[in-house]
Amino acid sequence: MYLARPLIGTEELVRVKTVFDSGFLTEGRVAGLLERKVAKYVATRFGIASTSCTTAIHSTLLALKVSGGEVVVPDFTYPATIDAIVLAGGKPVLVDVDLESRNVTGEVIEEAIGPETRCILPVSLFGNPLEMAAYKAAGSKDIPIVEDAACSLGARIGSKSVGCLADATCFSFHPRKIITMGEGGMITTDREDIARACRSFKAFGSDGKRFLQVGTNLKLPDILAAIGLEQMKRLERIIRIRAQKARIYEELLGEARHVRTPIQRKGTRHTFQTYTVYFERPRIRDRVIRALARRNIESRIASYAIHQQPAFKRLRRAGDLANSRLLYERALALPLHHRVTDEDQQLVCKIVTRIGKS
Repeated sequence: MYLARPLIGTEELVRVKTVFDSGFLTEGRVAGLLERKVAKYVATRFGIASTSCTTAIHSTLLALKVSGGEVVVPDFTYPATIDAIVLAGGKPVLVDVDLESRNVTGEVIEEAIGPETRCILPVSLFGNPLEMAAYKAAGSKDIPIVEDAACSLGARIGSKSVGCLADATCFSFHPRKIITMGEGGMITTDREDIARACRSFKAFGSDGKRFLQVGTNLKLPDILAAIGLEQMKRLERIIRIRAQKARIYEELLGEARHVRTPIQRKGTRHTFQTYTVYFERPRIRDRVIRALARRNIESRIASYAIHQQPAFKRLRRAGDLANSRLLYERALALPLHHRVTDEDQQLVCKIVTRIGKS
């Protein structure tokens, strides 16, 4: 049983063939269509395609000129978030997350803001949208917010989509994300200055006529964008499937001792890009991983406590990062995708419950 599987079909192949037949394979008209489609979906003025969410974040931080300044970022995330800050010349300030939501809170952000803060970079992890307070935390200080929403295309707070709530939002199209093109990323923003700078940077620093800055090549090929256009048509269906299977997990694990299932706050839509459970007792998680593996069932640790990774041990920390450490040691991602059957979920939960009791 796979941990993740993309929902793709013949429609993507047909759309890709049209790109092949056109003879134009690099970034062009089709990528532009995808940019506009994603921007319209999240209700922003601009969409800027990139090669990945990591390069999207990197480009956006360069546009905001964070070099030499501090960027407040959650400690519990994938290292790519931190890589983008360092590559842009920023200084990450690691903050803790909430144990239930796995996301950083507005209160923690406010406490971490200092005189050198240039940007806030929250992560809406696993498809769970941030609390509104996280967006408002820096508002009074006029500090920009760039959201790492790699997992959260389709997530909502009320009627607003993740993607229009921060100064800029960055999405991923990696195969483990809600929709995929194999690789790729997207920036959404209402700020023309960010859009202009990111478009220039990804095209060698050009504005189409002149080279205005040092840039690089982060263009998204039309071949991949063609897949993305068909995937966007599937987005709502994919989210419905994942939500339905998440409810089954919730029912099956609802009374399991020492196991916490993901929360979904009232008035929000969680995409369940990853379904994570948290074991309240130590050393259970790794036993569950081994027990699942014996039945040929994939699972993964949920994410990383950045401060415990060798590459990042010297980064500044705000607080003791206790929740991040606990989630790194005890949280587990379970299989969730369209091919997972009810029987598969029952087997997974039987193993989780049995190990959790022991």
